[in-house]
Formats: sequence, structure tokens, C-alpha cells
Amino acid sequence: RDRIKVYSWIGGDRPADVANNAREVVARGFQAIKLNGCEEMQIVDTYDKVEKAVETIATIREAIGPHVGIGVDFHGRVHRPMAKVLAKELEPYKLLFIEEPVLSENHEALKEIANHSSTPIALGERLYSRWDFKRILAEGYVDILQPDLSHAGGITECRKIATMAEAYDVALAPHCPLGPIALAACLQVDAVSYNAFIQEQSLGIHYNKGNDILDYISNKEVFHYADGFVSIPQGPGLGVEVNEEYVIEKAKQGHRWRNPVWRHGDGSFAEW
Repeated sequence: RDRIKVYSWIGGDRPADVANNAREVVARGFQAIKLNGCEEMQIVDTYDKVEKAVETIATIREAIGPHVGIGVDFHGRVHRPMAKVLAKELEPYKLLFIEEPVLSENHEALKEIANHSSTPIALGERLYSRWDFKRILAEGYVDILQPDLSHAGGITECRKIATMAEAYDVALAPHCPLGPIALAACLQVDAVSYNAFIQEQSLGIHYNKGNDILDYISNKEVFHYADGFVSIPQGPGLGVEVNEEYVIEKAKQGHRWRNPVWRHGDGSFAEW
């Protein structure tokens, strides 16, 4: 292929805000979106949190119509009892996929959720080699693999993972809420992987503050977005030309990013 479909992340605190953000993204040509499905949720929780998650998805679906893909990421923050409920309650909204309904090492729960829902299950950002993915594929409960090239061995290892997945009739959608080099590498794997069907990308993502991924490269036109697709870069190497002066300037600021610390109402630790 010479291009691949991409999805855009959307954020917002209220269903109406999220719906407006979704409309704006679709107006820019994207044919698929992704959003976080819920905040912290205890192992067994009240239905008000379920209803809040369903209301958000229902509002988005009404806003953008029936044919735009919606991916819902639960980020491993839900446990099996509530993940089963959420998967069932969200089924009428014809989701593109549910991502990490539980933590990826929770094999038994993933199998049960997959057996009770027709929505494709996606995961992979927390797995680090083809050996991690081997068991996932063999057990047959995942429909979409999301290896992160920055974590799972780069282009070579992720190309092997993609080929393994193809043999199991499992799709590929590399994880990449990252910068331009990571995205360019993902696109090279997408270009030669038959089962790649969509690519995550972080242009305009809600946690980009003060700059965006294109600021780090000189040839900004290399990521040509049109009609919900991005072109595969054709230049030497990965096709991107890093703006080294900008990188050096940003490196002076440094960063010390850490996972947020979430807690439930009773003070117990909540998975982020």
C-alpha cells in the first residue's frame, strides 16, 4: 500500500464536549476516532459509571453517524466483572474495537469477554516481543494487535509480529501516540503488512501542549493527510528530516513524566 487509514484521538470532559470534538475531527476528514472509555472503576462498581460511559459513546455515535469508526480504550483500568458489563452495554453502538478492556496479562478475563461480545478486542501496547504476542495469538481471543515499535523491538521485531498475526487472521494497528520518527517507522511496517488496517497517530492529540509532532521535523509535508488516510513516506530512510535545532531546544526543558496516581473513593489504588 502507499497510504493507510488513520484515526484521531479525541478528548473532553462531558458527552457534549466529546461529541463536538468528534464532529470537528470528522470534518477534517478522519473516518475513525478513538477515546478513553471511562475513568477509574472498581472491581465491582455502580451502574452510574457504566451509564456515563454509555452516554458518551451514544452521544458521539449520534453526532457523527453510523459509519465513522469509534475505538474505545479502557486502558486496562477495568476489571473482569465490569468489563463484561461495559462490552455488552456498548455493543449496540457498533464500535470499531474495544482496546484493553482489562490488563493484557489477564488472559482468562480477555477470553471470557471475547466470548460474550461481537466487538473486536484490541491490545498490545504493553507487550514487548513476538514471544509475548505468541500466547495471545495462540489462545485466539484478540482480533487486533497493537505492538509499539518503540517498545517491542523496532521495525524488525514488529514486522515478525505482524506476520505471525496474519497467520492467525488477526489485524494489525500499531500503537503510536508518539513523535514523528515513531510514526514514520510504523508506516513502513504498515506499508508491507497485509493485515495492517489502521494507524494510530498523535497529530492534535489532547495531551500535546505547546507543540505538536510536526514541529520536530523539517519536511512537514511528508505526512500527507487526506480523506482519513496518511501517505507512506517515500524518502530515504524513514522519510523524515529531524529539525535538530528544535529538538535541542526542547531537550533543554527536559521532562519528568510519570503515570497519574488515581485512587478510588475508599482510598484504594486505581489502575490508570
